[in-house]
Amino acid sequence: MSSIPSFGNTPIVQITPLLPVAQRVTGQTTSAHPENAKIEKSAKDFESILLGNWLQQAEQSFASLPGGDEEGDADSAKEQFQGFAMQSLGNSMTAAGGIGIAKVISAQLHKAEDAGAARAEKSNQNPAK
Repeated sequence: MSSIPSFGNTPIVQITPLLPVAQRVTGQTTSAHPENAKIEKSAKDFESILLGNWLQQAEQSFASLPGGDEEGDADSAKEQFQGFAMQSLGNSMTAAGGIGIAKVISAQLHKAEDAGAARAEKSNQNPAK
């Protein structure tokens, strides 16, 4: 008897989680250092908010028709839910890799952090008299 469980005549295949595989393929790793995790989370949060705002502005631009009745379409609840929807879409886009803004911001913040650490180390080696 086979060790592979089956459903009827179709074997059930174990599927590995995709995130570790995707990180290995793209060369990305999850940071173990808490400061690195904070930087990456902040960069992703910023990209998510930015994408949500862009999407919301684009939706408002393209949703109105020239010569349409703006007052007839005005509904504050509709606008709020559309805002939530666009923010959620921005979060989803960022979680799926975004458009690269988070990676750029994260890289720059890591460089700044490394430069600051190097300056601190240098000043500790050469104390002022």
